[in-house]
Parts: sequence; C-alpha cells; structure tokens
Amino acid sequence: MGIEMNNLSGLNSEHESYWISSSQNQDYLTLNEDIDVDVAIIGGGMVGITSAFLLKKQGVKVAIIEGDKITHGASGHTTAKITIQHNLIYNKLILKMGEEKAKQYANANAEAIKFIAALVNEKNIQCDFSYCPAYVYTQDDKYVNKIESEVKAALRLGIKANYLVETPLPFAVKAALIFPCQAQFHPLKYLLAIEKDIEGSGSYIFEHTKVVDIDKENTIIVTDKGKKVRASKIIIASHFPCYDGFGMYFTRMYAEKSYVLATKLKDEFPKGMFISAEDPGRSLRSQKYNDSEIVLVGGEHHRTGTGPNTNIHYENLARFADENFKVEEILYRWSTQDYITVDSVPYVGYLTRSTPNILVATGFGKWGMTNSTASAMILSDLIIKGKNPWTEVYDPSRFDVTTIPKMVSQNLEVAKEFVLGKIEIPGNVTIKNGEAKIILIDAKKFGVYRDENAKIHIVDITCTHLGCELVWNEAESTWDCPCHGSRFSYDGEIIEGPAFNNLNHKGEGKNKRDANIL
Repeated sequence: MGIEMNNLSGLNSEHESYWISSSQNQDYLTLNEDIDVDVAIIGGGMVGITSAFLLKKQGVKVAIIEGDKITHGASGHTTAKITIQHNLIYNKLILKMGEEKAKQYANANAEAIKFIAALVNEKNIQCDFSYCPAYVYTQDDKYVNKIESEVKAALRLGIKANYLVETPLPFAVKAALIFPCQAQFHPLKYLLAIEKDIEGSGSYIFEHTKVVDIDKENTIIVTDKGKKVRASKIIIASHFPCYDGFGMYFTRMYAEKSYVLATKLKDEFPKGMFISAEDPGRSLRSQKYNDSEIVLVGGEHHRTGTGPNTNIHYENLARFADENFKVEEILYRWSTQDYITVDSVPYVGYLTRSTPNILVATGFGKWGMTNSTASAMILSDLIIKGKNPWTEVYDPSRFDVTTIPKMVSQNLEVAKEFVLGKIEIPGNVTIKNGEAKIILIDAKKFGVYRDENAKIHIVDITCTHLGCELVWNEAESTWDCPCHGSRFSYDGEIIEGPAFNNLNHKGEGKNKRDANIL
C-alpha cells in the first residue's frame, strides 16, 4: 500500500495555482501620477474587486491599488468553497459571542452565497459555479460530540444541517455533518468577469503599485514611486492590513500556511466538498477540468515560518490521496497563507474607532470566498448608508475577555520566535545549488541562497516589519516570518505583508569572502 513519491508526476514540479494557470489575465497600468477618487481600495483580491464593483454601481469613483497583479494573492490560491460551513464554528460562536452575533455571521455568509449566485446568473459568468453539499467528517472519537453539537447549533440558527454516520467518501468515518445547497466555482474567472465593470468614468485599477504610507488625517495613500491617491475614504483589503493605525492587528492575528494538490483520479469523485474536523486537516473538492475533473486535496496547515521541511506537506497530501483514491497524476500544487483572528471571526469595518475614513477587511481564516464577499457588502454599505446589519459581529474594535488567553499565547509565540531568531549560528558553510542557509557576517545574520545557476543571493533576514528573524521555506524558496507572516523572495523582494519594505542586501562579492561560502 502507498506510493513512491518520485513515481507520482507533478509532485516535484514548480508551484502553480490551477486558478491562475487557467485564467486569461488582464494587465493594468502602474500608477504614475497623482489622482483623486472617492474611495481608494488597497488590494486587488476578492474583497477589493467586489467592493469596487459594488461602489461603482452606486456612482462612486474608485481606484484599486494592487502591489502585484490583481487576483494573484490569496484569492488566486484558495480552494474556492462558497459555503457557510466553516468547519466547527457555530457552536463556538454561540458560546463565546451569543446567539444573535452567531446568527449575524451565518446570515452574512448565506447572503454572500446568494450574491455570488445571482451575479453569476445575471452576468452569465462562465466560472464553473455549481451547487453541492458541504461535509465535515471525523475519524476520531473525540470529535463525535463536537459534530453533534455543531449540528444542534446550526439548526438553532436556522441553518439546514444533518448529522450523519457515513459519507460518500471511500473511507469510514465516525461521524459527519452536512450542509446542503452550498457551492463552488472558479474564483478567478468570476473575479475577472466583474472587474471589467470597474475601470472608466473616473475609476481605475492599478497593478505593481505598492502602498508605503497612509496620511490618515488627509486620507491620502502614498505609493513606492511617490505618487499620491487622494480620497474621501480608504479601504484596506491587503490580506493583512498594510497600515495598522494603532489597531494592533499584529497582536490579534496569526498566519497559517496550508497546501493544495490538484489531482487527476481514475475513479469519479463523489459530489460534495469535504473537510476533516481533526488535524492533520484534510480538505477535498472536485473541479471541472477540460472534459473531465480534478480533485483538490488540501490541508497540512501550520503556523507560517515553522516546520523543518515544507515539502513534506505535499508528500503527506499525496500519500493521503493515494491511500484513499486511485491517483493517476498530480497536475498542480500550490500553497496559501491565511490570517486567523483570536476569535475566528474576521475584522471588517472601521480600522479603529478614531479612523472614520479608513476601513479594513482582514482575518478570513480559511473561509475567504463568502467572508470576503460579505465584507465587501459591509464596507460598501458603511460608505453609502453608514450602516449594515452584520457590523456588530465583524467589528474590528470588538473585545472579548475570553480571547485574552489566546492573545497572550499568540504574542508569547511571537516573543519566542523573536528570541530564538537571534541565536547565533556558524558562518562557514557549504551551500548546494537550490539550497539556502543562514550565516553570520560581522555578527549579523544573513540568508544565503544559491540558485540553480550557482548564483549566490544574500539578504538580511531581519523582517522589515517588526524585526523578527526569517526562516527558509524550502518548498517555495522564500524567506518567511514566523511572527506575523510576512514573506520575501530569495532575493529579498516582498511577496506578502504586513511588511512594507524589501529585505536589505549585502554586497555579493564581499559576502562570499567574509562568510566563507563554498
């Protein structure tokens, strides 16, 4: 039983998201002059594009400012489940926040499903949208009662749900729950269809335009090229807030990595989306692929910047797939990063209570498709109407005394990583092609990567956010921050915030001599 990893085509291929690979991308200009709009939106993902679309329909002039390419961040690396079933959340919400707020959360996500479905129908968007049930299953006795409690909580909130002792999956479970009438789609085909309605009539989309500062008093965005975007309102939809405004978001969220394989199976996959209640997490769903289908096998989550060899997570998913299905081929593999709040509910609304002109949406956990759509509905309502029925549960300024232990634990973990990162290591090293190591140069730590052409790349691995030491991510050839989730390329270019700035370099020739890199 089991497979030889080297025999499974695709496992050792380059990272590539199926969504990005199978989309026709529109290119947009870089901002090269100062502009004025009604609402400036930082981030060109699901929240940013949907918010811009909704506001533009109301006659608002908007500008999306994206540091890379729109849709190529978290929205392009999702599993794209459109569901109110967010693992085992509703019983927790009732216990911690009360029934009214739990109902707000459920209603917001249910309305998000309706919104996406209606827009797909209205605009005839060819994005593989289909309804299907969502399951949570367990093979662990400890989770049976939790699944029972979740079903009761869902029914109490008016959600259709059923308790099961078996699923259509080809392996036995101890218990499961099912939410019928959920959905799935191709997220980029959906977003690329609605983004076409944004540009024009004083509205814009800009790519490769990095935000480096916000003047909150005058509501002005400053870009890396010194250009300014003046607006009445600013929406920060940059995955992790690129501007904190003393909201202390870095103390209230942490980053997790998870992994996806797009597999071709020999047998037909059962209709439905599936996720395990216990760790290691396992997520399964099918997706139309040419005239057949692929199955997305996801999971293996861990805190960003931790773990010795990130490639092992792909191997674990491949092994799980092969043990339970007849895997013919692995076509794509990719990873994603999610920010998780201390109470598992996103922060959506005003950045702080003292910033009425700056709004934020962040912390979607692993459920960004509905939560980001609901966020766009909340943000557009706050800007146009000044109110929305779901603002209370999503309020970024909320405080719950029961979350203090998790906040303390989160920040102790950050402190531990900060201290551990300062421990010295030897400087004389041998580095093979495609390998990275951390070395000391003049008593300061640097990351050294030798690419496949034997070229040496040396960067200061002190994160430019708050000074934590970065760790090497072997699977993606990146330097990742274990404190707050910033990620950088091997050459120091920022891939993902909250950091604003690239890593500092050291003179390549001097580095090689001083560090004795072989």
